[in-house]
Amino acid sequence: MKKILFFQIILLLISCTNKSKYEVIIRNGLVCDGSGSASYKGDLAINGDTIAAVGNLRNAHGITEIDAGGKAVAPGFINMLSWADKSLIEDGRSQSDIRQGVTLEVMGEGWSDGPLNEAMKKDEIEKQGDIKYDITWNTLGGYLDFLEKKGVSTNIASFVGATTLRIHAIGYDNRPPAPEEMTTMKRLAAQAMEEGAIGISSALIYAPASFSKTDELVELCKEVSKYNGMYISHIRSEGDNLLASLDELIKISKNAHIKAEIYHLKAAGTENWYKMDMAIKKIDSARIAGMDITANMYNYTAAGTGLYATMPQWVQEGGQDAWLARLKDPAIKARVIKEMKAPGKDWENFFYMVGSPENIILGVFKTDSLKYLTGKTLKEVAELKRLSPAETIIYLVVNDNSPVESMFFLMTEDNIKKQIALPWVSFGSDEQSLAPEGVFLKSNPHPRAYGNVSRLLGKYTREEKIIPLVEAVRKLTSLPALNMKINKRGLLKPGYFADVVVFDPNTIIDRATYVNPHQYSTGVSDVFVNGKQVLKNGEHTGAKPGRVVRGPGYKTGNVTRN
Repeated sequence: MKKILFFQIILLLISCTNKSKYEVIIRNGLVCDGSGSASYKGDLAINGDTIAAVGNLRNAHGITEIDAGGKAVAPGFINMLSWADKSLIEDGRSQSDIRQGVTLEVMGEGWSDGPLNEAMKKDEIEKQGDIKYDITWNTLGGYLDFLEKKGVSTNIASFVGATTLRIHAIGYDNRPPAPEEMTTMKRLAAQAMEEGAIGISSALIYAPASFSKTDELVELCKEVSKYNGMYISHIRSEGDNLLASLDELIKISKNAHIKAEIYHLKAAGTENWYKMDMAIKKIDSARIAGMDITANMYNYTAAGTGLYATMPQWVQEGGQDAWLARLKDPAIKARVIKEMKAPGKDWENFFYMVGSPENIILGVFKTDSLKYLTGKTLKEVAELKRLSPAETIIYLVVNDNSPVESMFFLMTEDNIKKQIALPWVSFGSDEQSLAPEGVFLKSNPHPRAYGNVSRLLGKYTREEKIIPLVEAVRKLTSLPALNMKINKRGLLKPGYFADVVVFDPNTIIDRATYVNPHQYSTGVSDVFVNGKQVLKNGEHTGAKPGRVVRGPGYKTGNVTRN
């Protein structure tokens, strides 16, 4: 009897000794691994910054153990279009996105925070609003290094902006680049790719990017293609000339031999809503022909941009100071107002396309004396100022010395649902990552800043069943990771970086509204970034383990990132 007891004790000790040990184990989760495959009940283990194991780990031991209690366990979500470049300087916690499970902010829509020359740095500092900061870097790599060193909770990545390259070499002139200027732009694009840019981006609706011709963009994309980067674009028109603008993107992709993506796919303006079916058919046809064309979107019927989208391009040539100076000339002002009231012939006229001044909500003012107008519609402000809506817009941008970021109701809910169901569409907030505190409360963001991901998972996945949960997770994780050619992120797989989110698919929901946007989403309980817990039981831990995620052309040791 004593011998039997002795051997039982020995076997128990051996089994305890052989028990796998991990730093963190998340148990009893509904594993949605990011691939789109069926979910399953399982566990996930983390060691250091890496996923160590996924599956049945009941015989393993974790120094820290979290019981997911049947909640979904997924790869960290990727925000394909983030404007957190300034908000992360103010507050690196990235709260509004972290609380939705976002672990990677991808920045750089047309404009990127490098490369910058001294004139550009001076101009950027003069344009600063509520968030003030020194610009101590010159290159895109330098900016990304600056953020990582300062400390951020999310990972960060960026495209190099074609607008930034153009301003660097040409300024704000409406003309093609001279040969030497084109050489400079290509050299700077190559340098940014070697510093880790994901690819090159354009925003062709806005001056001075709108002055770029197709051939110019092809040449830049050819340079980026050498580094296996991608081209991503806010196309030249999302309304009247939507289909022709898609043709331009497809042409650039084909001629430069480069993968291409459409920023925030939409058909803007009531008279253009029917074009979405034709746009989808055009993209699908290009994909069937072997071209790598994808898109991203946000899940709202209102766009968000500056009031410059209500004015013709010619008045904006030369930059903001020249634009505002022209608007002070009575004859020019009268001409601009006349053009604002008609369909834009060669530009996207958001003032005309919204149909009514009630469909424009004013969000961000630079001047304290105008901040009381935040959240009001253009109609309300026009009545308050006793001006016509068009005159009110000019009054606001001139007196605020800024574009006045606003919200424009341009899209239809039917098209949003149609786009969500497309297998090649990922998601981007097209907003900053904020918190309902401090300097952020001085302005009203678009509610997508606080709710784009949770709205997808709550409203469109759970409530309206547009797509299954595992497909929503795929479109938030492995799809954008694959599109950007970034390694070891986007899947729950041993050896991949431990970017992990735990959320309740039965309760996750957005709470931000156009009237009251500063409200966190709910339903995400835990978030890990590079193996460090950033969100615990729904509260931010203060951890800032975010890293720069560099693109496929990154080269170490041969570039100066300052």
